[in-house]
Amino acid sequence: MVEKGDMRVLPIVGTEIAEKWDTLFYFLVASSVFFFVIVVGALLWFVYKYREKEPGQAVGKIIHNQKLEFLWVLGPTILVLFIFAWGWAVYDRLKIAPESAYDIKVIGKQWMWQFQYDTGTKTIGELVVPEKVPIRLLMSSEDVIHAFFVPDFRIKSDVVPGFYTTVWFQAMQVGEHDIYCTQYCGTSHAKMLGKVKVVSADDWDKWRKGSAGPKEHPKDLAEWGKQVYMEKGCSACHSLDGSRLVGPSFKGVFGKTEEMVDGSKHLVDENYIRDMVENPATAATPNKVIKGYQPVMPSFKGLISLEEMNAIIAFIKSMKD
Repeated sequence: MVEKGDMRVLPIVGTEIAEKWDTLFYFLVASSVFFFVIVVGALLWFVYKYREKEPGQAVGKIIHNQKLEFLWVLGPTILVLFIFAWGWAVYDRLKIAPESAYDIKVIGKQWMWQFQYDTGTKTIGELVVPEKVPIRLLMSSEDVIHAFFVPDFRIKSDVVPGFYTTVWFQAMQVGEHDIYCTQYCGTSHAKMLGKVKVVSADDWDKWRKGSAGPKEHPKDLAEWGKQVYMEKGCSACHSLDGSRLVGPSFKGVFGKTEEMVDGSKHLVDENYIRDMVENPATAATPNKVIKGYQPVMPSFKGLISLEEMNAIIAFIKSMKD
């Protein structure tokens, strides 16, 4: 990851956020070294200066200095707040993906990484992305907790069963970058590896057009989701044109903040959809029922695979106003 002769402490910089992350990291290291030298240096100086030169020698009376104490409290406080603000800015940049980001679904399972694209294509162990294009990863696990980590990109996120987590990046140049699982997940945890293959825009278009989707469903992920919508009977309760049925219409619902029966509000995102499919609302959970509807949806837990869940979410997201 680091070429011979490279004096960098960290891996190569593969994304814009990695450069910002590194700058903050080096500042923290430099600050720590600076204050370590000051504190330890002062400690050694005082040990020497006020040492007992003769047996029984009295030590001079030490009087506190209010100005020095005030500055000693104020200075570190300002520094800590400055570091917090800087760190928050980097974290905020890292967590909030641009609206134009291209979504790729990631499934972690013992002991491999599987990737789903909007064409319906699936790859295992290799994530193919275009350079200089924002990529948003929507991740979940089929078994235990994993953690998706690309050192060159400075991105890491837990991958949790029954829940979606997200992370995004924008690769700066063509090349390959290692993927690791950093959450112990069983006997072959150390072998749960992969590669991010960054290609040019032209090669990306060729790869997408030439990649063959699975034969059992349409190549487009949203189209596959529509197929799942029909096969699983979702059409009986959820319309696609905005009309009211037993349940809310899929048209334009994704990304909206809906009012629930109990007066609370909830953003209709990937996790809300998945939760309602696998653990639908009941009379005892009015905070999950959209106002105007009844908690009558059955659970599809065990009846729909994670890949199908990703597909139907992609379909609902495509149903814009």
